[in-house]
Amino acid sequence: MNSLEEAIDRKIGEVRTESLDLTFGEIVNLHSTGELVIQPEYQRLFRWSDEQKSRLIESILLELPIPQIFVIERENGVFELIDGLQRISSVIQFINPMVLNLEPLVLQGCDLVHELNGNLFEDLPLRLKLWIKRSSINTVIVRRKSIYSIKYVLFKRLKTGGAILEAQEIRNCSARMVGDDGIRFYSFIQEKASHPAFRNCIETLAQVEKDKKGDEELVLRFLATKNARELFKGSVRDWLDNYMEKILLNEIDFDYKKEDNDFNKLFQFLSNTLGEGSFVKYKGNDPKGGLAPAYYEAITVGTINVLDKIRDVSMERVKQRIIDTLQTDEFRQNTGSGANKRDKLEGRIKVIQDALLALTYE
Repeated sequence: MNSLEEAIDRKIGEVRTESLDLTFGEIVNLHSTGELVIQPEYQRLFRWSDEQKSRLIESILLELPIPQIFVIERENGVFELIDGLQRISSVIQFINPMVLNLEPLVLQGCDLVHELNGNLFEDLPLRLKLWIKRSSINTVIVRRKSIYSIKYVLFKRLKTGGAILEAQEIRNCSARMVGDDGIRFYSFIQEKASHPAFRNCIETLAQVEKDKKGDEELVLRFLATKNARELFKGSVRDWLDNYMEKILLNEIDFDYKKEDNDFNKLFQFLSNTLGEGSFVKYKGNDPKGGLAPAYYEAITVGTINVLDKIRDVSMERVKQRIIDTLQTDEFRQNTGSGANKRDKLEGRIKVIQDALLALTYE
């Protein structure tokens, strides 16, 4: 056997899966008794319209093919749904909406059997209600003895092909697949995104970005910019994915105490100096527009690199120096067109860093 075959065989041995057919009635019961869980992070992402949900119910009744779902078996034997949220939540909402704290689903938009529209589950004849409950869906179970890294990769591959989840939502959910280490890192990101000083500084982040976990992505972006610029190869999404994955799989040491202290110290400082205008463009002394990611990278890391040296400089001087520096040709040359290059990233950080450091000997 050659080395390639041996490598494939080793990976096959790291994951144990089983495929079986579960009826929708069984799934509803498993969820009701806590034996099948949908994490709140996933539940929040239940975005199907009532028409989409209704057409799924119509498909079940018409015996049309339904794509398989994936669950992970936890250490205690409980199943955790990782792919198939929309399908399973739609059926649960139709059969027993109270379990999900949702309004009862009234069928609408069914275009093959128009007579279904306007019906609740309770309105259906007994035969059709039993038909839905007894219909099955193929379920792939990733067994608990599979190593966490394989579970992580599985979830990421299932989700990166779809348009339902945003980049940071995929990262957050993927972290859970790694077990306690992943949950710890994910919780750290959430905690820092809720820090009052940080929230004040990113007030100019558009609400639509916040709704997509853009605030949590900014926390990760700061950490990656501070600690792993060498991983940046032009794609911000790939860079953040790669950095987080290396932490989750213990390929990079992450000092929680130090990172927590650095984060709190930096954003409290920026909140006190620039406040809501921390990461925007300026015309003169007037802030313009929303949060600019390239400015965010430069100001956060350029400042943290010299923070201990500028502690005695007045906040007003620091604020004015940053505002003035953002409007220099040197800084602008490292933003704008072609900014997603590592040399530009390093360049804009250095411009801010040098400008602040100069305050200590003026």
